[in-house]
Amino acid sequence: MEPLGIKGAFLVSPRVHGDRRGSFHEWFRADAMRERLGHDMKLEQANCSVSARGVLRGVHFADVPPGQAKYLSCVRGALLDVAVDLRVGSPTFGQWDAVRLDEDNRRCMYLAEGLGHAFLSLEDGTTAMYLCSEPYTPAREHGVHPLDPDLGIEWPSDVEIVMSDRDAAAPSLKEALDAGLLPDYRDCLAYYAKLGATFV
Repeated sequence: MEPLGIKGAFLVSPRVHGDRRGSFHEWFRADAMRERLGHDMKLEQANCSVSARGVLRGVHFADVPPGQAKYLSCVRGALLDVAVDLRVGSPTFGQWDAVRLDEDNRRCMYLAEGLGHAFLSLEDGTTAMYLCSEPYTPAREHGVHPLDPDLGIEWPSDVEIVMSDRDAAAPSLKEALDAGLLPDYRDCLAYYAKLGATFV
């Protein structure tokens, strides 16, 4: 479980055991998460999304507290998973990290509360499974436009992007900032401390 460039974002690379029958790996270990994060990941919801090539979901985030931590794996196909630092006052505010998750590498991404999340499906039938620390609550959910040039996320140029109406209408980073929608870094740090987090 390796930290990425944004505090609170981690890449998990499980050991995959394979033979002529297929493969086996542990895609989630509570004890490993506890050791790396300093606290247990609360599990309140598990989601599964199936996407055609080019489907872009996000950038999504939730109000902190309590926010919504996510742990995502790609069980079929391939996707580009992106963490965006939307925490106002963070040293890496506005920056992003991207990792390819696919059915061969079996890697996972963990994102702490307050981080924005988006992913782009790279193949038809791409299936993402993810665990969430809080249930989906529409009144606390927000988005930032994933194609905002101020974010500058480098999406693959050879993929024709398809977005939901909601994501296509999401505000830019500046608009979300001006509207007071983005989480405050100090609030996030206070919430991490309440959880007992050691990654900050």
